[in-house]
Amino acid sequence: MPSKRSPLRRLQVVDEHRFFPAYVVWELTLRCDQPCAHCGSRAGKARDVELSREEALDVVQQLRDMGALEVVLIGGEAYLHDAFIDVIAALKAAGIRPTMTTGGQGITAELAAQMKAAGLYSVSVSVDGLEAEHNAIRLAKGSHEGALRALRLLRAAGIPTSANTNVNRVNVAVLEDLYDALKAEGIKAWQVQVTIPLGRAADRPQMLLQPYDLLDVVPRVAALKERGFKDGILVMPGNNLGYFGPEEGLLRSALEGGSDHWQSCQAGRRVMGIESDGAVKGCPSLQTAHYVGGNLKERSLDDIWANAPQMAFTRGRDTESLWGFCAECPYAEVCLGGCTFSAHAVLGRPGNNPYCHYRALEMKRRGLRERLVPAQAASGLPFDNGTFDVVVEGIDANEDAAPVVTLRQLTKVSRRPLNVLA
Repeated sequence: MPSKRSPLRRLQVVDEHRFFPAYVVWELTLRCDQPCAHCGSRAGKARDVELSREEALDVVQQLRDMGALEVVLIGGEAYLHDAFIDVIAALKAAGIRPTMTTGGQGITAELAAQMKAAGLYSVSVSVDGLEAEHNAIRLAKGSHEGALRALRLLRAAGIPTSANTNVNRVNVAVLEDLYDALKAEGIKAWQVQVTIPLGRAADRPQMLLQPYDLLDVVPRVAALKERGFKDGILVMPGNNLGYFGPEEGLLRSALEGGSDHWQSCQAGRRVMGIESDGAVKGCPSLQTAHYVGGNLKERSLDDIWANAPQMAFTRGRDTESLWGFCAECPYAEVCLGGCTFSAHAVLGRPGNNPYCHYRALEMKRRGLRERLVPAQAASGLPFDNGTFDVVVEGIDANEDAAPVVTLRQLTKVSRRPLNVLA
């Protein structure tokens, strides 16, 4: 979770022509203790082959040599990897800031103390609603209680805590109440992102926000951000929320009164993702089948970063790569189609992103809205996606065309095969 001192802020002052993995998200293992309905990696069991302790520690040295500033350890659940504490300590010793994102179910007072002693800088705990919404999304009774317990144990151990939330039609109504609950837990930062049809979320299209829902969601998040500045909580949008609506400057800025804005996808420029089997891609959420540049069991990190075309697709990206609405957008040269994995997850390739606040506003100005309709199911593999058709209709079309999903409906869908569209 970005903070005022995060390397994500420093990325704005480094040489824009120097591409290096400043910010790395590393999936230590795909093994997980929750069966979340929206999990992009479909986490649960470990991958057939994952990096060993020795291989993982070698990766740390390679990251050091390439100048990495921050590494976020994720899973599955990173703490389920045998070398979890060793990796934290190695990152710290290498001068790389180790942080973590977790669902928190396995965090104990003892583990929190070990994480602190090893040098973990901060932890972001995933909290996807109040108790009913969170437990329904995570498909695990007691998950909400476990997440809050993790926040408390980590804070007691002296580790700064933040939270992150995936926004969808299950929890969108409780964002303000969730802010209040997280404030009471003492968080210092909150990242809010949109649930995208990646992995298991692709199997549950009725769970997803429609593009026109951004007309409601973005101003509400912006209002919460203004509250956060007063409360000492930094509210930041994920890379797939926003884009050039009237609140853009407020949303992207880490400082009150700032005027930052989206500056195109950073995958393979300053950002890198590592999967637990050693696969390397430009962003942790990018679709594995399309964006893996190589494997650390076969090639060095430097070789993959420098020479794999899958790592370099954003480095020379221009407006020629855009299509559809994004090709004609007045912000095209700066935005370049928004979040890559989000666009690809919806339409099967990047360059045209319906999840855009400016686009929703422009459609509304024309008396129209866009609605996503499932077209092709996902394969059932980690970081996969199906595809959607975009239906353009009147702004006052029957809301029954895209009903709000109920908790009961979500639970019912969860029992169906994961590669079947609801």
